[in-house]
Amino acid sequence: MNRSQIREQIFKLLFRVEFNSQEDMPEQVKLFMESPTLDKDEDNCKEISISDNEQQYIINKYDDIVSHMSEIDGIINDNAKGWSTDRLGKVELTILRLAVYEIKYDNDIPVSVAIDQAVELSKRFGRDESYSFINGILASVAK
Repeated sequence: MNRSQIREQIFKLLFRVEFNSQEDMPEQVKLFMESPTLDKDEDNCKEISISDNEQQYIINKYDDIVSHMSEIDGIINDNAKGWSTDRLGKVELTILRLAVYEIKYDNDIPVSVAIDQAVELSKRFGRDESYSFINGILASVAK
């Protein structure tokens, strides 16, 4: 898997936080890792495999994001003028959480890459114009 595909898997796993209790998440992580992973584009859909190392990387990133969630949400709230995490769409909130984590806590990912990848995720999974909203918040976070 390439980094974008791995990031997408982290996003999909992190998205489950919005629909499950903290107590249910270990089981959700297990189910997620056991489920087939599909790579979809405009023309086709194919199953891709995730190596054991990639699975562990995804889980480790997920765990680290969750451990920083209250700080990440505070950063989002401070930079989303007129918005708060409880008013944001679940997809947009999850994308922002992932990107803010990468900007603030993951030194291996350049800020510009984190923002660009968040915009791409929002174009793929978010509402029509959410990519510009996400880009604006992340530009503010990156200052």
